[in-house]
Amino acid sequence: MSAFDAFPLGRPAFVTNILDRAAHLRRDDEKLFAMEQKPNSRAYVVYRDSLLVKREGDKIRALLSIDEALKCGANSGTIFLGLRDSAAMFGMGLSQAAAEKLVGREDYTLTELRGMAMQGAIPPEELSAIAMAKSMVSWHQRHGYCANCGTRSAMKEGGWKRECPACKAEHFPRTDPVVIMHVASGDKCLLGRQKQFPAGMYSCLAGFVEAAETIEDAVRREILEESGIRCTDVQYYMTQPWPYPSSLMIGCSARAVSEDIVVDRMELEDARWFTREEAALMLTRTHPDGLAGPHPFAIAHHLLGRWVHDKS
Repeated sequence: MSAFDAFPLGRPAFVTNILDRAAHLRRDDEKLFAMEQKPNSRAYVVYRDSLLVKREGDKIRALLSIDEALKCGANSGTIFLGLRDSAAMFGMGLSQAAAEKLVGREDYTLTELRGMAMQGAIPPEELSAIAMAKSMVSWHQRHGYCANCGTRSAMKEGGWKRECPACKAEHFPRTDPVVIMHVASGDKCLLGRQKQFPAGMYSCLAGFVEAAETIEDAVRREILEESGIRCTDVQYYMTQPWPYPSSLMIGCSARAVSEDIVVDRMELEDARWFTREEAALMLTRTHPDGLAGPHPFAIAHHLLGRWVHDKS
C-alpha cells in the first residue's frame, strides 16, 4: 500500500478514530480494573516518540495484550482509551530503564512512530488510538506535580485527570492549538521550509495560536511574521490531531494580498511562491529539481493537494 492509498486526499494520519471513548466508564475504578484483567483487553505502549511493537515474522503488531505489555516492563498504571468491539483499550508507558532492556531483543522492539506510520507499517485506522495513547502518556509524564502547590498529584478517572491530594486542584490533559495554512495568490501558493526538513522539501507554514487569539488572527499573524505576506479571506478546512507531544493542527486556507516575501530566518530557512503545476509535481515527488511537498501522512499535504486539484 502506497502512502497515497493509506492517506487519500482529505484523510491524513490520526483522524480515523475507531474507538468508543466510553467516557462514562472513567470514574468506575472497580470496573476499569476488572476490564484490565480480561484476556481480550489490549494496550498500546509508548516511549517518548516511539511505539513498542511485537515482531511476527516480517510483520509487526502494535496492539499488545496486557500481559505482553507488562512483561516488557510497561507501567502498571494504565490509561483507559475506550472500547473497540466491546474490548477495553489502554495506553501504557515505559520507563527509560525498561526501554533499555528491550535493546537487542528480537521479539519486541521500540520503533519511531512517525516513520512507521509514514511507511504504512501500522494500519491507518489504528493511528488515532495510538496518538491518544502517546499524548496521554506524555502528559502524565510531564505533569506529575500539582501546578498550584507542587505536591505530587494522582491519576484519576482512567487517566483523564490528575488530582492534588493536598490542595484538591484538578488538572486535565491539554491540547495545544496550531494553525497550519495554505496561502495562495491566484495560481501561485506560498510554501516554506525549515532547516530540519529533508533536502528539497517545502510545506505549508504553521504556528501556535496565542492566548485570546482567534484562529483567523493566528493565521494572518503567523504568515506575516514568518514570510512578510499579508493575507485575508481565511477559511477553515479540517483538523488533524498531532501527538508531538499533543497538538491539534487546524488546517486553513488564506488569500494573499501582497507577494513580496521577507523570510524570518529564525523560523524558516526559505519561503517561495510555487505555481500550481510545480506544486502538483512536488506532491508526486516528480519535480525536475528534486523538490518535494509534505508527506500524505500530514495535513499540509491535504491542504496543498486540495488546492492543486481545485482549478476554479
